[in-house]
Amino acid sequence: MNDLAFRMITGAPDPVAPFSHAVEAGDWVFLSGQIPQDPDDDAAPLPTDIVSQTRQTMENLQTVLAGLDLGLSNVVSVRVFLTDFYRDYTAMNATYQEYFPSDRRPVRTCIGVTGLAREALVEIDVIARR
Repeated sequence: MNDLAFRMITGAPDPVAPFSHAVEAGDWVFLSGQIPQDPDDDAAPLPTDIVSQTRQTMENLQTVLAGLDLGLSNVVSVRVFLTDFYRDYTAMNATYQEYFPSDRRPVRTCIGVTGLAREALVEIDVIARR
């Protein structure tokens, strides 16, 4: 496919593995999962609680989207990964819902996993459309 564009976004956190921040395929934009790392200091420890981690992760996603001239209003699908699903699900949801109007929430899947990069409690990836 020659309509693919692989994007690295200035100001977004450095990837923790060999991947692009986003790939554009026509009007569709696929963002790699973001974790709650500090985009200004990759060596900084991650926040310790799920609320702070969810906020930083959402901020990182917004940075990548903004670098593509998009915003959360362009997001159509979200996947959330939690390392302690039963402990963190309710608090993550309370924080997550602050980022989307109640009448315009993207579809979402939330999955419990056994581990994430840098021992993060949460990772979120999204699909957006121009």
